[in-house]
Amino acid sequence: MARLTGSRPAATRRWGCAAAFLLLLLTVQAAQKADFSGDSTAATINHSLTLLQRLQELLQNGNGSDSVLRVRSAASDEPKVFHTHQLLLSLQSEVFESLLHNQSVVTLYEPPETAALFEKFIRYLYCGGVSILLHQAIPMHQLASKYRVWGLQRGVAEYMRTHLASESSQGHVVGWYHYAVRVGDAALQESCLQFLAWNLSAVLGSAEWGSVSVELLLLLLERSDLVLHSELELYAAVESWLSRRQPEAPVAERVLRAIRYPMIAPSQLFRLQAQSAVLARHRAAVQDLLFQAFQFHAASPLHFAKYFDVNCSMFLPRNYLAPSWGSQWVITNPARDDRSTSFQTQLGPSSHDAGKRVTWNALFSPRWLPVSLRPVYSDSVAGAIPPVRIEDGRPRLVITPAMSSPDFAGVTFQKTVLVGVRQQGRVLVKHAYSFHQSSDEAADFLLHADLQKRTSEYLIDNSLHLHIIIKPVYHSLIKVKK
Repeated sequence: MARLTGSRPAATRRWGCAAAFLLLLLTVQAAQKADFSGDSTAATINHSLTLLQRLQELLQNGNGSDSVLRVRSAASDEPKVFHTHQLLLSLQSEVFESLLHNQSVVTLYEPPETAALFEKFIRYLYCGGVSILLHQAIPMHQLASKYRVWGLQRGVAEYMRTHLASESSQGHVVGWYHYAVRVGDAALQESCLQFLAWNLSAVLGSAEWGSVSVELLLLLLERSDLVLHSELELYAAVESWLSRRQPEAPVAERVLRAIRYPMIAPSQLFRLQAQSAVLARHRAAVQDLLFQAFQFHAASPLHFAKYFDVNCSMFLPRNYLAPSWGSQWVITNPARDDRSTSFQTQLGPSSHDAGKRVTWNALFSPRWLPVSLRPVYSDSVAGAIPPVRIEDGRPRLVITPAMSSPDFAGVTFQKTVLVGVRQQGRVLVKHAYSFHQSSDEAADFLLHADLQKRTSEYLIDNSLHLHIIIKPVYHSLIKVKK
């Protein structure tokens, strides 16, 4: 809301012209690129920092002000008053240009959280820079959007995307996701979703888990790339969410039916039925899934697949960190030599396969060269070997089974490699590479990672932290009977 309070005096209009000239000088100085044509006497004289300081002093002292912003908030009886300059506000914001077109005093009404940052916001309009904290990102983005300061809006959105890993007492990623949905920022939504999926265990035990909306929870439960210790850990978190939020019965039942019960061992399923108050309350809604899970564990996968469709998400493992699903691999000095390791996993999630193990061999090469870059020896030109540089190579990870078995019938293996990095003091998943049995290696594995530098963001204490997960996937050899 804005109110007209009077016209500007001639002195302030003259100051506006002077400010226009000052800003024009700054713009020309920053944008001009002189062509000195090799003149050795040429030099650039740059006083732009001094000019920025002068602009900041204009706001601070109110010298030559030709407009006044009065910011009112429900949190305070007294408005915050800013003596400003129309030219500078109008150049940055078309909204201010419209508000100040025929009036010099404007009253603005802001919620307490945005009113608290209004001084920072105005300072950005004068100086083109602002520092913010995690809890200030949303209100600053709201101010930038409301007043159509597009550069600041993009800058805050980028800040949010690059600070998902930052640690805060109450958490912030869930709140940022919900805000991104409200404002329609698809890129921020996807960044938040991916971070939550790959680092779900860090969120499950935090204060922000209770603030997850129904829509976000269902989106997460649909995903097969969730990284967590086990499906049982996910059930416990869902039970906690349901107990805290107490949603309507249809919502609770939809959430419970998204749990992949066949991925939970029968002994744990029995315990849940006996001890879970949430499961007891909604038993009728998931009874068919529990019964199917017990059947899955009791029969051989091949026999089970004759009668049930196993090609669905219910029988597809997520990225479980439990030892039976894979192994952590910390490679020290990964830029030095090729490395190898072996580990074992359970053949499949079915209890019928619980005692069967598959041995896997993994080979890591820091400087593998594709065929196109390998040296070629030629008799026509003696010694003509194209130069090969270390930096031409790229990291390579190959994972192969060390054995074959008739038990593999009806089972394929999806391999997932998690790459952990230290961000903001925490070790989190930065990348997840997935590839199937038909391929022995991850395509584009760490393609842009510079492991030669000890300061590489992919190294933790000069070590590469990987976690290899083997996901057995059952498929039908015989058409399911209807």
